[in-house]
Amino acid sequence: MTTPTPSEGSPSGQPAKRGLSLGWVLPVVALAGLLIGAGFVYGTGGFERKDTTVAAGQCQASLATAARLSPLMTGEVAALMQATAPMPLADLAFTAPDGKPMTLADRKGKVLLLNLWATWCAPCRKEMPDLDALQKSHGGDQFEVVAINIDTRNPEKAEAFLKEIGVERLARYADPTLSVFNTLKSRGRAIGLPVTVLIDRAGCELGTMNGPALWASPDAHRLIEAAIAAPSAQLRDATLQ
Repeated sequence: MTTPTPSEGSPSGQPAKRGLSLGWVLPVVALAGLLIGAGFVYGTGGFERKDTTVAAGQCQASLATAARLSPLMTGEVAALMQATAPMPLADLAFTAPDGKPMTLADRKGKVLLLNLWATWCAPCRKEMPDLDALQKSHGGDQFEVVAINIDTRNPEKAEAFLKEIGVERLARYADPTLSVFNTLKSRGRAIGLPVTVLIDRAGCELGTMNGPALWASPDAHRLIEAAIAAPSAQLRDATLQ
């Protein structure tokens, strides 16, 4: 419906009020609906709101760290989105290389780069050598790349692939139940593969990325080094449960 011209309006030459009202209200309402919908389709705005109570509790101390790292989420790691309401992720459960169950809490005290991948995911396969290189250059008592394969069948396929491309440093973590992915998805953090989460020593999210990145790049190295060097005082009140 268009806004009437003066000749289409009242005898006084003023636009008809009904036509003017509907003419601008409907487009505004439609635009508002699109913006609201986009917030939920693309995740960040809508999903972060429901996490504010979490950030005010266990992961409150991680807010400052995430903000400090934000300027380093650039270049080859620009797709990493700073956590504005960091979530506790220590409860994420999967399988250790020896086949025993474990959670991220078992890596207490380390900065972690959690990565979910599958052999059928082409971008995942492409970034595995970079993740392996990052583990080689920075892995140790302070940092670990926790790359979890989520193939639901034929676990030997993942091992064969990693050997084929020469991945040596990454531990063989797995989650054929898709529990980790589904948990991250339910919390608004995963929309596909690969998905990567930078996690501080307290088990709290610092940033999340959906999609691949060049994790062996100087940009990634600067980010990881800054996360490792984050003042421990910020974590003094945060504990892994």
